[in-house]
Amino acid sequence: MEMAADEDEGSALKIPEQADKAVVFADLTGSTKLFESQGNTIATQVVTRCTQMLGKHFTQAGGHVVKFLGDGLLVLFDQSDEAVEAASHTRDVLYECNMEHIDSTNTPLGLKVGIEFGSVIEQRGDCYGDAVNVAARLGDRAESNEILLGESLYTRLPEAKRILCTGIDRLAIKGKTGLFKVWRFDWRHTAETTITGPLNLLDERLGTASTQRADIEVTDGRHEQLLPTDGALVIGRSESCGLVIDDRRVSRRHARIEWVGGQCTLTDFSTNGTWVKFGREAKLVILKRDNCVLHGQGMIGLGVAPGEAASVTTFSFQIINDED
Repeated sequence: MEMAADEDEGSALKIPEQADKAVVFADLTGSTKLFESQGNTIATQVVTRCTQMLGKHFTQAGGHVVKFLGDGLLVLFDQSDEAVEAASHTRDVLYECNMEHIDSTNTPLGLKVGIEFGSVIEQRGDCYGDAVNVAARLGDRAESNEILLGESLYTRLPEAKRILCTGIDRLAIKGKTGLFKVWRFDWRHTAETTITGPLNLLDERLGTASTQRADIEVTDGRHEQLLPTDGALVIGRSESCGLVIDDRRVSRRHARIEWVGGQCTLTDFSTNGTWVKFGREAKLVILKRDNCVLHGQGMIGLGVAPGEAASVTTFSFQIINDED
């Protein structure tokens, strides 16, 4: 008995070995709104189902799920490119998940991901290290359906994946000195250009996807048409945006319009907010780091409410279904 006690004490005092890993933090977005609209029981079932599906996806891609974090998860990979490849295909997993619940809840879920590479220590169902802290901070900083990479991970990617990355910012990490370069991985070239969900889900939605579109008309005469197969339209001051708005009230990456599960969704991630006016309704929907489903026709104001100022920050939209 004394020997067993000594062995237990020795195991407790043993220092875990460090290992170089790619650390992935993935968090669902839209879950707060889901809980507010559907209540704890339904929302918990949906979120649990989605995180379990994501965990299975990462495991099949070669990752090790360290732990689940409520509406997210922490995963380790041996190789940087494996981590990024797996993260880039989470859109397919979310597509399947949203197809399972969107008709009953009308609240599509998204995902934000932060990834960094470095030495970590895994112990008692958790892991520690600078790479863990940086990946967590990147996950917090990411917007819905965005993958942010730390520079240590970026430099280890093969050229074929580095060309899909854009340097976007320098980020302060709590507890560390200096600013860190941040890269965004453009998964439009992977997950957003193909849908690999089950064939029965694709067949069920194919007719809808082929007949729906969003028409967007800017007050300066520009026109954009967004189909369900087009991926996201990012709007902002940055030249990298799909729709560039030259106005200081507009953030560099102000908002995004995309089709999710047959719904046209507007997501705000700006400083000054986004205003939406539906049809002839007098009430405005104000979005601040939130999203809403666009329907019918209306006006959108970036950084200012529609009608408050004559500016290209205001534009009209119309959601069209040719079968109606």
